[in-house]
Amino acid sequence: DVDFMAGMIHHHAQALVMSRMAPSHGASPGLRLLAERIINAQNDEIALMQQWLRERGERVPDPVAAGGQAGHAAHADHGMSDDAMMPGMLSPEQMAALDAARGEEFDRLFLQFMIQHHQGAVTMVNELVAMEGAAREASVFKLASDIGADQSSEITRMQTMLRDLLFAVDEGP
Repeated sequence: DVDFMAGMIHHHAQALVMSRMAPSHGASPGLRLLAERIINAQNDEIALMQQWLRERGERVPDPVAAGGQAGHAAHADHGMSDDAMMPGMLSPEQMAALDAARGEEFDRLFLQFMIQHHQGAVTMVNELVAMEGAAREASVFKLASDIGADQSSEITRMQTMLRDLLFAVDEGP
């Protein structure tokens, strides 16, 4: 449970970095709204996970520092090597491509990458609940279940947004 909480803080931190790019990268209004919702939800979940860890005397990761690590070195503290990134985490190259994109290209990459990222979080939740003895505490099970449900719902929403973006009909002048 401790590894899940610490890992999910790192995972959410990267999503926050991605989402905070939307206003400065020319994201569409719909994507900006989605990014704001991701920021609000994941900030709230990070606070819950930090509180849970603090109450148990565990080390509490700093999401600001973790977000800058893009999923690599930040995980050495809980047994993950640079080569063993958490599911769905973007590589430094993917983060650089997202940061370099603007407008419609940013929207497309953001949606593709955030779908990948959210699918990774759902995988982390599924791995937790399948693990013997894990997620037995009600608060852990509820948080993990909420993360899984919320991220699955957002994946569906983002898939629709991406489909609409990719198959938009140019109406012309």
